[in-house]
Amino acid sequence: MTSLRGDSAFVGVTATQFFGAFNDNLFKQLLLLLCVDLKSQGGVDYQGLALLLFAIPFVLFSGFGGFLSDRHSKRTIFVLCKVGEIVVMALAMIVFFVAAHDLDRLLRIQFLVLFLMSTQSAFFGPAKYGILPELFAKRNLPAVNGAVSMTTFIAIIFGMALAGYSRDWFGRRLWLVSLICVAIAVTGMLTSFLVRRTPVAQPNLGFGASAMFIPSQMRQLLRRDRSLLSVLLVSSLFWFIGGIVQTLVNEYGRMELQLNNSRTSLLVASMGVGIALGCLLAGGLGNKVSGSWLVTAGGIGISAALLLVVVAGRMDSRAVAAVSAGPVTTGGAESFLGVLVPHSRVELWTRVVLTGLGIAAGVFVIPLQVVLQSRPPEQLKGRMIGTMNLVNWIAIMFGAVFLMVVTRLLEMLSLPISWFFPLLALLMLPVPLLYRLPET
Repeated sequence: MTSLRGDSAFVGVTATQFFGAFNDNLFKQLLLLLCVDLKSQGGVDYQGLALLLFAIPFVLFSGFGGFLSDRHSKRTIFVLCKVGEIVVMALAMIVFFVAAHDLDRLLRIQFLVLFLMSTQSAFFGPAKYGILPELFAKRNLPAVNGAVSMTTFIAIIFGMALAGYSRDWFGRRLWLVSLICVAIAVTGMLTSFLVRRTPVAQPNLGFGASAMFIPSQMRQLLRRDRSLLSVLLVSSLFWFIGGIVQTLVNEYGRMELQLNNSRTSLLVASMGVGIALGCLLAGGLGNKVSGSWLVTAGGIGISAALLLVVVAGRMDSRAVAAVSAGPVTTGGAESFLGVLVPHSRVELWTRVVLTGLGIAAGVFVIPLQVVLQSRPPEQLKGRMIGTMNLVNWIAIMFGAVFLMVVTRLLEMLSLPISWFFPLLALLMLPVPLLYRLPET
């Protein structure tokens, strides 16, 4: 890692991804909290719709993003996406300013901005991950992926935590938060210039209809290399579950534990803390233990933690009642140190369990990313990442539909939302029991 720290390209990739992830997660978490607020006021539950709209651009544009990252310099795509982020954050600020007094109208307009935000992220992903094998030696890829993923999830932690504070502190003046996001997007654009230019993978690559989805070369590769296909499918299952969990934790915290926005966001941020630690752990162990062992251990940890969330919610019913009766339910803002201190054993235990869930997720996902980056031939790496994003986001899109269906079913059966967690645990469990990751 010593040589990496002195590499301006490493600093540029890491910092640019950090600022982008911070903005994305601050804005998305803020909208999800607003969705829960609207539902608590007797309005429509838009959380599943928000997740669906966030996923659709990745399905529509990830393949094309992979084509562009192989047809042009990935560094050019890298910089242009940051310019697009500035525009999107400025639009979000305008909407927060002009529609502050009508929550339902505000959300419906901001969903369009959310769609645009995920669109620029869909183009950014293939360039971001595809450029790593071009910038760094193969032996450094586990460390690079671990460091980039760790700082990404540190950004997620701060973004999600700040979303809760923003909702509680600023109320209807959320445009002030978006003003900060614009400044961060500008900073991310500046750090993107530190990334050095790499050769174009295929300068004469022709455009075809398949470039919008999975190119014919990628389909042929996946048919030949069934091990690579299996990694792609396991990755998509991970993101199917991961896309659902954030929205579940938001509703679990606000509706079942009766926490305010700041404390609910801290529950979500606890997963981010864990993922950062898990990514760092996986990056450090990448050259010492097999990736298959990490996937197995991480998968078992994910299943166990999802089951323990239900245990946490039922460990002390009086604690939940105390939370419901306490000042935390007022929706008002608390001091930063006040939010850090749990009000009950159930809140403390849930934070611990969700941190463990994040650690297991980080350990699980890093070996998958390394295989997907390093196994394809050089001329297909960008389109491999585009395909990975496409398949993962199709899974997240199905996850959004699954979320809406199962949530409605639980309501019909008068069951709490926490019963969704063991269902996800059962979906993950076959992976660590039956699957073995191929070597790169």
